Amino acid sequence: MNENTFWEFIDDYRPPTPDPDAQELAAALTARLSTGPLAAVIGFAEQLSWALYRLDRKEYGRELSSDGFLYTRAAVVAAGRETYEIVLQDPAHFVPYATGLIWAESLLYVPDRACEHITGEEWGRRTRYSYESYSNTAGWVNA
Repeated sequence: MNENTFWEFIDDYRPPTPDPDAQELAAALTARLSTGPLAAVIGFAEQLSWALYRLDRKEYGRELSSDGFLYTRAAVVAAGRETYEIVLQDPAHFVPYATGLIWAESLLYVPDRACEHITGEEWGRRTRYSYESYSNTAGWVNA
């Protein structure tokens, strides 16, 4: 899955009404990805980890706990490509997510649940980029 396809999935499956914690988005994405192929699930996981990794920088996460920072970055991704790009260009747009504790933890489990549905086994996820907070060492230089 390339980056454009990833963002099409996010934007196409976002519900038209408010979706606290991205529960509806995560359920819709899981249902779609669970139909296969497994390569799409893996591609989605790679793109999600890359998007989260890119936001893992000191100008976004100075005052947040590790988990809070991860879930807040996931909320930015869940908001869609346009919002994500705006936040990526200007960290000031991240502030409402951080101060409002807008989280989308459920988005993180989409690939795992879809993979388990397809294979019947838990996925020992390995992606090129870690989405865990503070893993983007270049983003934290001079932190």
